[in-house]
Amino acid sequence: MISYIFFCLLLIGGAFCAYRMSTSDLKHRLIPDIYLFPFMFAGLLLTSFFPWPVTIADSVIGGSTGYCLGLIIGYIFEHYQKNKKTPPIGMGDIKLLGAGGIWLGTFGLAVAMALSCIFSLMWSYKNHEKYVPFAPFFLMGGFLSLIMIQFLI
Repeated sequence: MISYIFFCLLLIGGAFCAYRMSTSDLKHRLIPDIYLFPFMFAGLLLTSFFPWPVTIADSVIGGSTGYCLGLIIGYIFEHYQKNKKTPPIGMGDIKLLGAGGIWLGTFGLAVAMALSCIFSLMWSYKNHEKYVPFAPFFLMGGFLSLIMIQFLI
């Protein structure tokens, strides 16, 4: 009984952190670490101690893959960017990819990245925006990826 309560508290805490990261990225173009690190920690606790669709090994590999992928993408965009004043991808986005890898594993991270790129391109095309807040779209893609991992595979 207590484990179910703790499981639900971790899910609610993760959802709250995801909501705060999304709204902060939309409003201020910033993903605060005060919500990002508890989000990562909740994902590690869920994959370690509770029945989750992703094993702890896949979670650690997914987190490392997400972080390294974010660093590579950030380096490529920054190296080939014409305007050096604003970076195309921030460190918060890179850490969010690592946290997404912890929650989703490697396969879920790949699906979430593909969905988030599609969602962000649609939003950018509709609003004619140069800046795309990545956190809301990645978290939507991650949620859909988690549903797909749980129910479709």
